[in-house]
Amino acid sequence: QVQLVESGGGLVQAGGSLRLSCAASGRTFSVYQMGWFRQAPGKEREFVAGISWNGGSTYYADSVKGRFTLSGDNAKDTVYLQMNSLKPEDTAVYYCAATLVGGSYNILRNKADYWGQGTQVTVSS
Repeated sequence: QVQLVESGGGLVQAGGSLRLSCAASGRTFSVYQMGWFRQAPGKEREFVAGISWNGGSTYYADSVKGRFTLSGDNAKDTVYLQMNSLKPEDTAVYYCAATLVGGSYNILRNKADYWGQGTQVTVSS
């Protein structure tokens, strides 16, 4: 089992910045990818960003490229999503996710083995 705990959401004006954190615990040695998804009211969950836990490769949705940066700290089993130049359309509940080595799921295919509880991000215009 892997537990994921998010923090860092909040209310910010358009153009502002927020940093989300996701701390993993449990069987973290079995983690293959970590990433972030978001879900706005009335919309489907969508992929935001992902990172390969051992190689460090990062992936972003087109809608956030150039504005969001995902990084990982293996020593702390934590990933950080730095969100700059926020827009009202970024408003959503943001969920941290993880997949396992040898597992069937892939964050880039919108599937994950473990999910956090979510943190609200609200961007006012």
